Amino acid sequence: MRLEGEHRRSIARTADGKGARILDQRRLPWEIVWVELRSAADAQRAIREMWTRGAPLIGATAAYGLAMALAEDGSDAALDAAYHLLAEARPTAVNLRWALDEVAKAVRPLPPSARGAAAFARADAICDEDVALNRAIGAHGLELLRDLHARNPSRPLNILTHCNPGWLATVDYGTATAPIYLAQDEGLPVHVWVDETRPRNQGALLTAFELAGHGVPHTVIADNTGGLLMQRGEVDLVVVGTDRVTANGDVCNKIGTYLKALAAHDNGVPFYVALPYTTFDPATPTGADVPIEERHPDELALFTGPGAEGSATVRVTASPTYNPAFDVTPARLVTGFITERGLLEPTALAS
Repeated sequence: MRLEGEHRRSIARTADGKGARILDQRRLPWEIVWVELRSAADAQRAIREMWTRGAPLIGATAAYGLAMALAEDGSDAALDAAYHLLAEARPTAVNLRWALDEVAKAVRPLPPSARGAAAFARADAICDEDVALNRAIGAHGLELLRDLHARNPSRPLNILTHCNPGWLATVDYGTATAPIYLAQDEGLPVHVWVDETRPRNQGALLTAFELAGHGVPHTVIADNTGGLLMQRGEVDLVVVGTDRVTANGDVCNKIGTYLKALAAHDNGVPFYVALPYTTFDPATPTGADVPIEERHPDELALFTGPGAEGSATVRVTASPTYNPAFDVTPARLVTGFITERGLLEPTALAS
């Protein structure tokens, strides 16, 4: 992650080691603001109000939130209360509960006085593992990008993304962006079509911010432009992240992903999903079983950005709105998964 000329992670412990520091993603790209979380309630609010977002990063934030709670009170009652508070912050991303389970599993055998330090150590390890997983995803995905570019070496490889599957959604590298960053570093010519990703515009605001920081050529497009680009042969592959992949290979991701998969399938464009094992949910049979988070209507009805005198919020519709945050792409539309283990067929993910 390159930010203000330095390599940074999207989450890290505070200087005193007793909290966690995150970027307030609501302020990007207009302002770079770091926020210190000092309690489980802070972490829960940051996740729920999307100061921080992205399945792996939500998990890491929750892990630190549980550690902060246990550092104050290591009792079973405090552990259970903080666990449930954080688990309910957002229902769809499976990494949230996975990370909480990992911390809880690490501390339950310990006496209350030792639980805080052990929880922080497990949260640190979760972050380190996420970086390694995403770096491995990037390496395997880079092989795919090399192969696709070799088929048409006279022009840059055109990649379409949706939402933000980058380092702002993870601890570092990102999932779907990791191969892109490694390709850029290697000198492989790439160009990214960045879906704006309404209603929160994570593509236009966050993915574009990331790519610009890494020097990756990119163009922001309206969400409904991708189909036309695919018809014209201007997309070589679609690669997205995911908040949960179910046992049968269905993919739950940001709303609009399903439509991209349909367009890709209709036009013979490869559709890949990048994820670490922590986002695979073998306990949920199909995408129909995933709870789809419905967020506040104002996210769709209002838009906030820089104005003449600071930030300004404007209303873009006077009508009622419906705002589901995710949709489900059936496994049959997925070309393959880019994982830390390599490129996998949808049917091979659980093996």
